[in-house]
Amino acid sequence: MAEDDEATHVAVVNDEEQYSVWPAGLVLPPGWRPAGLTGSEEACLDHVAETWRDIAPRSVRRSA
Repeated sequence: MAEDDEATHVAVVNDEEQYSVWPAGLVLPPGWRPAGLTGSEEACLDHVAETWRDIAPRSVRRSA
């Protein structure tokens, strides 16, 4: 199945401040919430790259 560049996606974040991209319209998995951008997959990936600077989970950053 080919990727649809026009499909709408959502940038999502979890409680550990880890980001991902999820197809819009699908129920988010438990623990994930919208991160403020809905658009093309590419736009959401760009948003994640700009926003998620430290990939260590929040709990690890707090314990350091």
